[in-house]
Amino acid sequence: MKLKPYLIIIYALIFFTGPEVRGQSKDLSSVLMRLYDRILFTSSDAEKERLNDSIILIIDGYAASDSVFSHKFSSLRFLGQSASSDSRVKLITWNLMLRDGTNRYFCYLIRKMKKGNSNKVTKLTGEYKVEEIATDRSYTAGDWYGALYYAIAPCKKDYILLGLDFGSTMVSRKIIEVLSFTPEGEVVFGKDIFVRENEKKLREVIEYSAESIVSLRFNSPRIIVFDHLDSFSTGDGDSESLGAGRSFDGYVYKKGIWKFTTGIDARNAKK
Repeated sequence: MKLKPYLIIIYALIFFTGPEVRGQSKDLSSVLMRLYDRILFTSSDAEKERLNDSIILIIDGYAASDSVFSHKFSSLRFLGQSASSDSRVKLITWNLMLRDGTNRYFCYLIRKMKKGNSNKVTKLTGEYKVEEIATDRSYTAGDWYGALYYAIAPCKKDYILLGLDFGSTMVSRKIIEVLSFTPEGEVVFGKDIFVRENEKKLREVIEYSAESIVSLRFNSPRIIVFDHLDSFSTGDGDSESLGAGRSFDGYVYKKGIWKFTTGIDARNAKK
C-alpha cells in the first residue's frame, strides 16, 4: 500500500500537536520504517528519491517541534539520533544509497537557543565524492561533504563529532570532526586542533576498504580511539586493501589540542 502525501502530513500534524505522544510516536515510527523499507527494496532511483522526500517531510516537522530534545524514535536503525550531553545540540542523520552504490546524506542539526527563542534548525545535504574529504579546510552548510554522525561530545565552546561515510562499493571513511558556530549562529565544520606527526589538521579522516570494518569511538571524554590500519592482500593476490589491524590508534585531548597517539590501550577508559 502506498503512503499518500496527505496521509504523511496528517501523521506529522497529529504527532507534533497532540498530547498522546507515546502512541503517536509509535505510529510515526511505523510510517518512517515503512518508507525506508520501500527505499531499500525498490530498484528505481527516482522512486527512492520520491520516498525519501516523504521522510524529509516528516523530519522537517519533527526537527522544528518542541519535543525534539525530549523525544527519541525507538527501533529506527536507519535514523541516526545523537544529542550532546549538555542538551544543546541534536543531530538527526540518514543516508540514501543509489543503484550505483554511492550515497547521499541528510542531516538536521538542531541547536537549542536561549530561553524564549525557538530552536535553530540547519538542514544539510551532501553526497559521496571520489576526492578525499579535505583535512586542511573548513566546511559550511553550503558545501558540507556528507556523513552519518553517530556520536557528539562537548569540547569547550565546540563539539566533537564522530561520523561515517559509506562512500562507494570500494571505499568507506570514518571522520573525527569539530562542529562550531559563528557569532551569527551559522554552522562551521573543522578546526585546526588535531596534531599528527607535527602537522595540524582541521579533522581526521580514516579511509579504508569498503569490505572492512573499522571502529571509531570515544573511549573517554578526552580520548578517541580507532583501529590501526593494516594492509591485507585481496583474494586475487594482485592487490591490497586497508582494514583494521590488531592495535589501536587515537587522539588524546590536552590543553586545547587533540594529539595523535599510537598503541592506545582501548580496553580501559581513563576518567
